[in-house]
Amino acid sequence: MKAIVHEGKEGLEGVTYRDFEEPITGPGMVKVKIKVAGMNRRDLLVTKNHKPDAPPVILGCDGAGVIAEVGEGAKKFSVGDEVIISPSIGWKKNSDAPPPEFQILCNPTHGTYAEYIVVPEDIVEKKPSFLTWEEAGVLTLAALTGYRALFTRGKVKAGDTVLLPGIGSGVLTFILKFAKAAGARVIVTSRSEEKRKKALALGADVAIPTESDWNEELEGEKVDLVIESIGRATMNKSLGIVRPGGTVVTFGATTEDEVTIDIRKFFYGQYNLLGSTLGSHEEFQEMLSFIEKHSIKPEVDRVFALSEYKEAFEYLRDSKNFGKIGIVAD
Repeated sequence: MKAIVHEGKEGLEGVTYRDFEEPITGPGMVKVKIKVAGMNRRDLLVTKNHKPDAPPVILGCDGAGVIAEVGEGAKKFSVGDEVIISPSIGWKKNSDAPPPEFQILCNPTHGTYAEYIVVPEDIVEKKPSFLTWEEAGVLTLAALTGYRALFTRGKVKAGDTVLLPGIGSGVLTFILKFAKAAGARVIVTSRSEEKRKKALALGADVAIPTESDWNEELEGEKVDLVIESIGRATMNKSLGIVRPGGTVVTFGATTEDEVTIDIRKFFYGQYNLLGSTLGSHEEFQEMLSFIEKHSIKPEVDRVFALSEYKEAFEYLRDSKNFGKIGIVAD
C-alpha cells in the first residue's frame, strides 16, 4: 500500500511517500480502508520528536473509512461499515487526566496517512451520516480536543463570554462553533484580516487583531473563559483579559512553551489556569452526539492527495489554513 512515512531524518526532510507493508489485523482489531485523513499540527511535532534512528512510522492522527477486515474477537463492526477513528488510545472513561497507558494515534503506532490502518475496535465509531467523507476524515483530533477544553475543562455555559486567540486552526474553529451552539458569546483574535472576517461569518461576535491591545479593543470588557493554544506570545495578554475568578484553558503552544507570569497578580485575581489534552473515548462519543444534535460540521479548508504530501505539510507549517486540511488516497 502507499503511505506517508517519517524516517531517517529529523523534521520534514524525513517525510516520504512510498510503498509500505499492509498491516495485519490482530485479535480485537479492525482494518479500515482510509477514505480521508486529517492533518494536524501534531504531525509537525511528530516529525521533530520521532528519532531518525527509530523504525519508520506512518504519520496521521485523524481518519474515516470503511471496515475492510475484522479481527478475531472483534464484534462491534462488520465489513463494509462506514466508520470514524478516534486518535485517543487507552483512555476509555472521562477523568481528570489520562491514564498511564494513554497514547495518541501515530508515534509509536502507525497513523492514518495510508491506504489502510489497523486499530483497536474500541477507538472506532460509526461515521455520522450527515458528514461527508472529507468532513468525517478531518474531524476527530481537533473536535475532541476542542470539546474537552471547552466543556470538560472550561465548563462553558450559556451567557459566558469566550475568547479564542489565534482563530484559524481546526481546534479553534470547532470551539467557535461549539461555544455558539452552547449559547456563549465568542470573541476571536487573528493577525489575518481574512481569518477575522471568516470567523465573523461563522458566528463570532467580535474579531480583533492579535497584535493589538485587547483591553483597548474591547474597551475594558473582561471575559469568562480564554482557550489558549499559542503560548508565550499571548499567555499574559490572555491572563490580562480574563475576569477575576475567570479561567484560562491551554491545550497547545504554537509559539514558545515556557511563559513567565506575575504570580502575585495571578493569585490576587483568583484566576484558574487549566491544562487540557485530547480527550477520552467517552468524551468522543459525547462530542459526536453534540455535533449531530447541533448539525456542526468542520471547516474543510483544502484537501491534498497522499502524493502531494510536500505541499500539504508546507501549507500546514505556514498556517495558511482556516479550518482543517484533508489527505485522500490518489
